[in-house]
Amino acid sequence: MAESVIVGEDGLARCSWGAEPELYREYHDGEWGRPLRGDDELFERISLEAFQSGLSWLTILRRRVSFRAAFDGFRIDEVAAYGDDDVGRLLGDAGIIRNRAKILATIANARAAQALDGGLTELIWSFAPAGRERPKTTGEIPAVTPESTALSKELKRRGFTFVGPTTAYAMMQAIGMVDDHVVDCHVAVGP
Repeated sequence: MAESVIVGEDGLARCSWGAEPELYREYHDGEWGRPLRGDDELFERISLEAFQSGLSWLTILRRRVSFRAAFDGFRIDEVAAYGDDDVGRLLGDAGIIRNRAKILATIANARAAQALDGGLTELIWSFAPAGRERPKTTGEIPAVTPESTALSKELKRRGFTFVGPTTAYAMMQAIGMVDDHVVDCHVAVGP
């Protein structure tokens, strides 16, 4: 079994996935698992998790600046207004993942987010699980939870796509709804 933490040259123990390369380290140390709110900010995370489906997260991180530029900073109102010309522009943008289904899903998800009464932040955070202990090993970290399954179902009911339970849980980890940094990791955050 792989180590759950790796001690870097800086002497800090990190979750094994967040030790290398530097881009992962920066994301692990400064962003992953930290509570995040804001409709546009959460829309970006839903969108990037959808684009990540079937790919490595590192692929997405390396292209995040290009994604932000291509999708107008993931501002919901901007993306919801996209039409056929925008789809064509995005399909031609080598800086992002040029997957028609994922591009169309992002636009549809912006429209679904726009239609929410209470906003995306209120909806997503309403599925935050009760606090739990941090995992001792990476093997204790689930891929799906009852909360991620319920969140996925509710998002789909509201018109969102590419938001299965595994994708929903990955987003819950990324936005700090759960703290899946292993106990020996130097990063200490929580919902």
